[in-house]
Amino acid sequence: MSPIDPTDDALAPPAPADDRPLLEVSGLTKTFGTNRVLDGVDFEVRRGEVVALIGPSGSGKTTVLRSLNGLETPEAGTVAFADGPRVDFAAPVSKADRIALRDRSAMVFQHHNLFPHRTVLQNVTEGPVHAHGVPKAEAVARAEALLDRVGLSEKRDAYPFELSGGQQQRVGIVRALALQPALLLFDEPTSALDSELVGEVLLVLKELAEEGWTMVIVTHELAFAREVADEVLFFDNGIVLERGAPKELFSRPQHERTRRFIDRILRPFDG
Repeated sequence: MSPIDPTDDALAPPAPADDRPLLEVSGLTKTFGTNRVLDGVDFEVRRGEVVALIGPSGSGKTTVLRSLNGLETPEAGTVAFADGPRVDFAAPVSKADRIALRDRSAMVFQHHNLFPHRTVLQNVTEGPVHAHGVPKAEAVARAEALLDRVGLSEKRDAYPFELSGGQQQRVGIVRALALQPALLLFDEPTSALDSELVGEVLLVLKELAEEGWTMVIVTHELAFAREVADEVLFFDNGIVLERGAPKELFSRPQHERTRRFIDRILRPFDG
């Protein structure tokens, strides 16, 4: 990925308006039937930070991420951006509330979710043109610049079925960046990839972090989280059991449950 030009507003992360946390999450509670998947989740994300959500499958990580983007509706709790919106899930959530959340964040899913009948360029320009009203010429120029940054400029006219899984996921990342969100959300972005393709996607995420994009990442790639994240939240049974800087949490976890999880996944690769 080409180094970012900090003078290019179309490619740079949105400039901070002030020093308040970009995002504050308080008391998120969600049940599916009799299963409480979120039980009073609280955290905040400062501008330019990378927050990694880790933990066993079913611990609530993806539900949190989907709540931030208005794709899930908790029964209680608030999601508040520094410059709006503030959504209180204890009250009825309107269509306008969901749109407001999606105007502030962009989601990259596990399985790319590209439109199969549209080219790479059309996939990337769809959101800016039709959802945000960006003039087509401007959206195309932005898309071409972003595709060049991730090494996919020659694939602009290809269809998703002509791309590898890693290339499709990089297009998914470009599609999110093209919306110029304040917050990027990644739901296990490498889990659907063959092992040899994981590295190319993680490299893009690492470079985005270095450029100052604000990100919340659900991941099982603990070595990646240890290297890139500013804060790690360990989820278990719908709560944030432990949180902290990666160096502290991975080397000196305070809870036995956290230690067992880290030992099972990370220690074999640490020798």
